[in-house]
Parts: sequence; structure tokens; C-alpha cells
Amino acid sequence: MTEEKQTKRFEPKVPVQLDPPKDDPISQEELAKCDGSDPSRPTLVAIKGVVFDVTRNSAYGQSGQYRVFAGKDPSRALACSSLKPEDCVPEWYDLADKEKTTLNEWFTFFSKRYNIVGKVEGAKNN
Repeated sequence: MTEEKQTKRFEPKVPVQLDPPKDDPISQEELAKCDGSDPSRPTLVAIKGVVFDVTRNSAYGQSGQYRVFAGKDPSRALACSSLKPEDCVPEWYDLADKEKTTLNEWFTFFSKRYNIVGKVEGAKNN
């Protein structure tokens, strides 16, 4: 598949207007508080240390099917197509190339739909 086709494959069906990406540092503690349980906070998901604001997608909220990812960097779970809480960890560097490709595809998918609001402080895998 050509790179152009690969990129188009992840385009949202409805165009999304995104803000310029931010690289504000976000602590693990702050990220954990943004798990969708507090309506006064955004719902955040990090991938490879990059933090996305997924607040407007109820799938990441308290009763959503992807709530297990909220407030975490679930890079390993995304790479392995897992919804298990124990897989929702940022370590992915030891995975096979196939899983790394899957993780990169998820990163592309998120980056076309959600604002990047910062980076996890001390993230080693980005």
C-alpha cells in the first residue's frame, strides 16, 4: 500500500478541525486524574507519550467501551489489540514489528481525530 493510501485509510469520515499540537508536560499523576470520572477535567489518552484529548468521544468516558484507556498511556494494549487493564502500559519497545506497526496506525488514527495537548513527563518511548 502506498504511503498516500495508508494515510487516507485513517482519515475521519467527517473532517475534524484540530488545534495546533501542544507539547506541554503532563505528569503521570495528572494524566491519571483525566480518566473521564471527573466532568471538570478533560478525558485524556496518551500514545507513545503523546497526550490526546478524547473528551468529546463518549467511548472513553466512564461507561464507554474504551474507558480502560482513559487517563493512561495504553500503548502496549493498543499495539496488541487488547482491552485488558494489565496491558494498558506505556512499554512497547520490546514488541514485534507487526505490533509496532499496529501501534503506529493507532497513533495516526488518533492524531487525525483528537487534539494533542501535551507529552507525558519522563516518557521514554516517544
